[in-house]
Amino acid sequence: MSTRTETPDLLGIRMAHRMMRRDARRLTEVAERIAAGETCSSDRATALARWIGMVCDEVHHHHTVEDEALLPLLTARAGADADLAGLGDDHAALDPLLDDVRAGAAALRAAGTDRRAAAAGLGRALARVRDELDEHIEDEERSMFPMIERYLTVGEWDGVEKRARDGGMPMSFMLPRAVDVLDEAEFARLTRGPGIMLRLLLPLVRPGYRRRELLVFG
Repeated sequence: MSTRTETPDLLGIRMAHRMMRRDARRLTEVAERIAAGETCSSDRATALARWIGMVCDEVHHHHTVEDEALLPLLTARAGADADLAGLGDDHAALDPLLDDVRAGAAALRAAGTDRRAAAAGLGRALARVRDELDEHIEDEERSMFPMIERYLTVGEWDGVEKRARDGGMPMSFMLPRAVDVLDEAEFARLTRGPGIMLRLLLPLVRPGYRRRELLVFG
């Protein structure tokens, strides 16, 4: 019989999922607006391409950690209860879609003063990623999250989260986006204990982030 008195706190992965889904939606929307004729200067195209590149890197890193650290651990702990191969297949299917988005962002950046056609192609590529991410994440949270809470110890989950932090996106990009998807109680949980440093860092990184965000999304 298990003697565990604590279960892993999944706030971090829920937050990551919300950030990726939110950006996939709003990046698709801004590409569609540009395709419809909204002004897109060279500076905006460059900033948009950089933002897209960071989100693609974030999604790829997130899935790599799951493939290399989380899914094998769950399979080992859950045994016959684990049926997670489809999640890894989803990750592999998303990689070429992310490549299409990167190519679309590069085309937008390289286009001349009329970026409508390039933005239309980028919007289609982003919409595919948005839809695939929505379906995948909903499946993952429905099937995998209960298994994490049932089979992994707090220490094991902390190790997975540390792996996710290592090699992840810079805090200047992650922290303001995290605040945008957390409610007040969740942010308090994120910044308790050692996390208090995040609360102190936020006022330092938020102004620059908001300027970049305004340029990209309008």
